[in-house]
Amino acid sequence: MPHSSVPSSDQIAQATATLARVKDHLHTDPPASEILPLLAGLLDEDTGVPILLGDVLRNAARLIDQQTTTETDEIHLIITGLREAAQEATDWHVLHWDVQRLRGYAFEPAGPPTAS
Repeated sequence: MPHSSVPSSDQIAQATATLARVKDHLHTDPPASEILPLLAGLLDEDTGVPILLGDVLRNAARLIDQQTTTETDEIHLIITGLREAAQEATDWHVLHWDVQRLRGYAFEPAGPPTAS
């Protein structure tokens, strides 16, 4: 398998900053017609955040397991935790279908932002 370029810490920070911008934008109470495309991208069944996060966590667990020179209960618990979190994240991919079903509904126009 060819090696892709390693993302930098700055690139990871940009990705999480983008998610934070989406979160902040949702606090402004935009219309549902504007948020559905955002959700569709975030929750895509093949390339969305749940699938990618699950793959990242699963692969991290595998690499830690393979490369650990000392097996301890603590390391075993961490690897198990990463694998369980990976499965939970991947399970969220079903939200993709909820977003698809929402596209068939009408929504009220967005009102003024509410205080959080």
